[in-house]
Amino acid sequence: MRREFDSMDDSARLVAQVQRAIAQHTPLRIRGSDSKRFLGRDVAGEELDTRSHRGIVTYDPTELVITARAGTPLAELNAALDDAGQMLPCEPPLFDGKGTLGGAVASGLSGPRRPWAGSMRDFVLGCRVITGDGDHLRFGGQVMKNVAGYDMSRLLAGSFGTLGVVTEVSLKVLPKPRERRSFALKLGSDDAMRELSSWRKAALPVSGACYVDGKLHVRLEGGRGSVTSAVDRIGGEEIDCAFWDALRDHRLPFFADTRPLWRLSLPNATPLMPLPGDALLDWAGAQRWLKSEAPAAEIRQLAHAAGGHATCFAPSHEREPFQPLAAPLLRYQQQLKRRLDPNGVLNPGRLYAGL
Repeated sequence: MRREFDSMDDSARLVAQVQRAIAQHTPLRIRGSDSKRFLGRDVAGEELDTRSHRGIVTYDPTELVITARAGTPLAELNAALDDAGQMLPCEPPLFDGKGTLGGAVASGLSGPRRPWAGSMRDFVLGCRVITGDGDHLRFGGQVMKNVAGYDMSRLLAGSFGTLGVVTEVSLKVLPKPRERRSFALKLGSDDAMRELSSWRKAALPVSGACYVDGKLHVRLEGGRGSVTSAVDRIGGEEIDCAFWDALRDHRLPFFADTRPLWRLSLPNATPLMPLPGDALLDWAGAQRWLKSEAPAAEIRQLAHAAGGHATCFAPSHEREPFQPLAAPLLRYQQQLKRRLDPNGVLNPGRLYAGL
């Protein structure tokens, strides 16, 4: 049954502000709650605040689809899904607890379940967006089979507002697992990686795997029988599943370290390698958080040699926080920016200087 919610449509103001910025050649700094302002380059421009354009537009649990406006707090969205026994599987971070749906899509960040469930981009069915020409357009739909404009909707995920102002998003959601349990095992890092490899081959219902402080933390989700069977094999000390929310939102003690925070995104099953600092392994090792004072070039070289890339989550420390693009990729990015934001007013420079 389709459900209706109280919401506020402030799209007319947003469209008018973008059109005025285009006419006056005024750069815009697009923002929601600013919970992810620390990620990416700073933008000097007139502030365009999306928080007043908020609320769940429609939610049909039977169709596994929810549509909400960009300024909707993720906490509000998650609460509505939880009431219906459903969830957004990619677990986008809330950080300060005020993160919005628009910011979640624009940043494209996903939580601990990402390797097993998919990324934020994978769950975007369609969206409405204010383009760099000042038009308010709809791309995609509310069902997976509707592919009209689907690539554009996905393209906006992770674009940090540089290609358009997302005003509304339709997302695919899934039922919450019937059983969820978490455990911590005291293991050396090499043993932890070997265990994870064997569990992957055995197709255990793992939906979270993090190694920190000499312990491998594992989350199991699924049917009661499969989870119980996996518990018998894994063992360890049972822990509160709230651990994964703390990991998602960088509230574990590891993240309190004042050194710059780096995120290394690596291929699955990448072996352990020496890193210049303290590391936390997430996504079964495919994502490695590093606290380090080492030069950016050294960290990025290590990530590149392993087939991945590195992002600095402390922009005050690193002028170019995102991995520099190879010349062909940079050229494509420049062409895309010119095509979708020909006036260059949407979050200019947020991803890279000159874009």
